[in-house]
Amino acid sequence: MAIFKSLSKNVNYVKTEFGNSTDIIVKQFYVANMQVALLYLKGMTNIIQLTDFVIKPMQKLKTLPKNNKVNFILNKVINFPEITNENDLTEIVTQITKGKVALFFDGSTNGYLLELDSPKERSITEPPTSAVLKGPREGFNENLKTNLAVIRKIFSTNKLKTEMLTVGKITTTQICVMYLKNVADKTLAKQIVNKLKNINIDGIIDSYYIAEFLKPRKFSMFKQIGNTEKPDIACAKMLEGKIVVLVDGSPLAITLPYILLEDFQAADDYYNTSAHATFVRVLRVASALITILLPGLYIAMQIYHYKAIPLKFLITITNSTQGLPLTPVTEILFVLVLFEILYEASLRMPEYLGIALSVVGALILGDTAVKAGLISPPAVMIVALSGITLYTIPDQAQQLSLLRFMFTLAGSVLGFYGIILLSVFFVVYLNDFDNFKTPYLSPFSPFIKQDIKDSLLKQPLVEMKYRPKSFPTINHRRLK
Repeated sequence: MAIFKSLSKNVNYVKTEFGNSTDIIVKQFYVANMQVALLYLKGMTNIIQLTDFVIKPMQKLKTLPKNNKVNFILNKVINFPEITNENDLTEIVTQITKGKVALFFDGSTNGYLLELDSPKERSITEPPTSAVLKGPREGFNENLKTNLAVIRKIFSTNKLKTEMLTVGKITTTQICVMYLKNVADKTLAKQIVNKLKNINIDGIIDSYYIAEFLKPRKFSMFKQIGNTEKPDIACAKMLEGKIVVLVDGSPLAITLPYILLEDFQAADDYYNTSAHATFVRVLRVASALITILLPGLYIAMQIYHYKAIPLKFLITITNSTQGLPLTPVTEILFVLVLFEILYEASLRMPEYLGIALSVVGALILGDTAVKAGLISPPAVMIVALSGITLYTIPDQAQQLSLLRFMFTLAGSVLGFYGIILLSVFFVVYLNDFDNFKTPYLSPFSPFIKQDIKDSLLKQPLVEMKYRPKSFPTINHRRLK
């Protein structure tokens, strides 16, 4: 909508758009013989800068030149560099909601926006979900400008390409797509940008909202979008040729394309010796297998393949389960469900009640249930071991938890055959995953010899002369 020549009409329009809310502040005064108006939202604007750099210099002015009065005030009087000319009243209203100050002059059909927003933001600290022993400890916060500045501090280059988008009819959330233009595949970047532009939703609160729109398979239980709260990891992904998406209001950056192996790697791996990093990665894979398969194998051996159990352990299981009211299947499922309930309760319970919950869950429920003859000690041990190994790969905890239930049911119905059949099904299913031109199980399926250097194995950095071939890039060499 075009700006009115009348100052009062512009002011009334803005106030009406905000429903005459009490937090929309209108300050009208005269600069010499010209009436001006400043409009902003209370609490979202830096009042000190507005007063010192804008209001006081204009109020001190006694005379104005006969011609170009507005330009004279903007260029000679206001001591503030970030002023944008805006001819659309609707856009001015939108920018006011983001903390900017609107400036109108009586008799002028131009409006001006002053970058005086003062958002309340969390300080840059180490993210709780990505604690490290070595390496940078900076983490993203909820302010997009701050996150961009942190990335720019690491990448002191003009090769960093950023594309700003606005998504959400009500929230008008800013989204930034970032990549290295001399490394990342332009077609892939364009595809992601187009997907974001096509999002038509009322509001975006967090980056997980847009992640739902970027998933190739909407209803798959498997993770398809990478994420991180650490700028150094985001920059490392961009150096490999990936695309990073930042959302205003979210400390979580999205990285694309994503492969399954990413979550078995950690930031610490690149700051430790190659031998130790390889050992830890193999340990994470072993932990994931224990999490998924152990309860199902225990039930399968107890019901169908008891001859595969060592004799002494079989005697222990028999003595422990004798007289229990629950079948082996219902016993394991009961303990698994109990574990999930305790986990959910611990996440949402106030911090000062966490110790009490641990006592109730571990000592009272677990110990009392065993002594009461409801469940057996081996079942508690199996589920506890499966639960501990679950959180060695925290980013995969949700998927592994669901797979654990599925393999437990498969083992209870068909024994080892059920577990093998379900394993084959998931391997075939994941092999068919094409995540933005990237095989989900690469570099093992298909086998990419070059990428094996940084997979489960971790070779020294000097040996990794080329970027991964698992996903498309335009510049394969990174070390000469």
